[in-house]
Amino acid sequence: MERRREELERKRQKLAELRRARDERKGALLVAQQKESLTSGGAPSTRRELEDFVSSLIDRPSTPTTTIDGGSDAGSDKGTSTTTTVISSPPFSSSASQPLPQALPRLIPQFTSVETVIFDIPSKERVVYNKEVQTVEGSFEAQGPSEEEIREQIKEEFAREEQLRLEKLEAERLAKEETAPKEIPELTDEERKTILQSTEFIEFVDHSSKILERAMSEKYDFMKDYTLGLDDEAEDLNGNRMRLVCSFHDDKWSKNRSVTDVGWSTKHPELIVSSYNKNPLAVNEPDGIVCVWNVHLDDRPEFVFHSQSDVLTVRFSDFHPNLIIGGTYSGQILLWDTRAKSLPILKTHLSVGGHTHPVYAMDMVGTQNAHNLISVSTDGTMCSWQLDMLAQPQETISLDYPAHHITDEVAVTTLGFPDGETNAFWVGTEEGAIYQANRYARAGSQAGINATYSYKGHFGPVTGLHFHPLFGPVDFSDLYLTCSVDWTVKLWRKRTHAKTTTADNSVVHPLYSFETADDYVYDVKWSPTHPAIFGTVEGTGKFDVWNLNMDTEVPVMSTVVGAGKALNKMSWSKDGRHAAIGSSDGHVYVYDIGEMATPHAEDWNVLQRTVNEMISTQTHGSIYANEF
Repeated sequence: MERRREELERKRQKLAELRRARDERKGALLVAQQKESLTSGGAPSTRRELEDFVSSLIDRPSTPTTTIDGGSDAGSDKGTSTTTTVISSPPFSSSASQPLPQALPRLIPQFTSVETVIFDIPSKERVVYNKEVQTVEGSFEAQGPSEEEIREQIKEEFAREEQLRLEKLEAERLAKEETAPKEIPELTDEERKTILQSTEFIEFVDHSSKILERAMSEKYDFMKDYTLGLDDEAEDLNGNRMRLVCSFHDDKWSKNRSVTDVGWSTKHPELIVSSYNKNPLAVNEPDGIVCVWNVHLDDRPEFVFHSQSDVLTVRFSDFHPNLIIGGTYSGQILLWDTRAKSLPILKTHLSVGGHTHPVYAMDMVGTQNAHNLISVSTDGTMCSWQLDMLAQPQETISLDYPAHHITDEVAVTTLGFPDGETNAFWVGTEEGAIYQANRYARAGSQAGINATYSYKGHFGPVTGLHFHPLFGPVDFSDLYLTCSVDWTVKLWRKRTHAKTTTADNSVVHPLYSFETADDYVYDVKWSPTHPAIFGTVEGTGKFDVWNLNMDTEVPVMSTVVGAGKALNKMSWSKDGRHAAIGSSDGHVYVYDIGEMATPHAEDWNVLQRTVNEMISTQTHGSIYANEF
């Protein structure tokens, strides 16, 4: 703003100078005109007129003068000298006392020669002006902008300056309005209640708060100094460590309930699903609950699903990441969708064609384009389902064992399929025996339980059964683990063909028995990445990690989880580093076993030698027992 004022002041001074210069030119022109008029009008033009003019001044008759002109040569150049002789009378006496004489003697003039040089001065150049410069205003216009134009420029400058000032005032006013506290309209109680109870508001708050809680629960150490050495929680010399990552519990849904099953999502590695039984102190709440937890959201579940009966087993669909399947105490199979509400979108009917007893185990077999859900119940029924049609099972098989000494029915508590197998499966029962069964009849066997032989080694209900995953350079998919309430974990090898000639040969014994537990062993799972690692959970709240390549007598890592309550189920994450554990007090814990989950190239060969030694020991033990 100051710069514009200075610029306007300079323009005013320039305008004053132009006006002063114009006045000076006007004055000079008037003086020149006056001089020209005097020269042309008042002076005598000839010598005779000049002499008359002088005679009139002295009041006497003019004295004749004789002029002698020497002439000039016709051939002389311009500028040659000429001689002029002037004869003048003697001066008159100025005295008034002496009278003039009557006759004066004649005077003889004296001639004087004077040489004068006359230069030929060229005539003055005639200056002709056109109409544009014959006035002062015209000459002024030729030199620069006119006074009117400068005045208009000054007006424009003032207008722009005024516009900028107004814009600045408007900006200041808007800034004050923005910073000034705005008056918030008060809502009535009815309007406030309507907004808080609207579906859009509830969904917005629920979705937004989950996003914020995920970000706030991130455990990354932003102040970590990488210039320092290893911290106090570094791994030991063997690279073994066990660290609690997070735990999940919701006071509204998990309180006074037990976790009956846990599982990881195959699509989203941060999601965990858990099932719960009824809360005896909350008769108005659903009997069964299924929660989906996020490892980045500790305080509450992502989704909560309801069931009219206790949910005993639950899993994510292997081929549909939005679908969750649950088996209930009433025998129903329920299907929930994370894109829908809390109630199941499909469920089976309680009829003779399906299950009418508790469903403790389920599994999925097949491929993306052709797969089935296999479920078993304690009444000895196996059903095959298609997820988009749960009205009735695709097939139903009664699992009967005629050779049983009490009853033909087999009360199934657990189920397992070898990797890549869709027909043959193994079941654990309440009596402690394991049976092999077929979905379809094939050469030499019928559908149902293969009565030719059975796997016996437990002395109580079988609580867990898991086949070795098929991965790596060596195939160990014929090995499976079982656990029982008899405080033991057994390692088995499935029988590929029947060799039964006597009753003794119809019984298959375990390869090895792990007997370090102090209470019921409720679940056992092979690692999905390391061939020799498996985990167990037991009633004392202890979580054990075994590595058969390091030790077969004791676990390589062991810890008491949470408050030491009984642990019901466990499940490994897809990368094998994390284990999700369900507790009888309604908590779900996630543990990290570190780099031990990463196998080395020689681990398969080491496990192969270990298994061969177990087979050799079992064979020699059987021969020794037959001899006695």
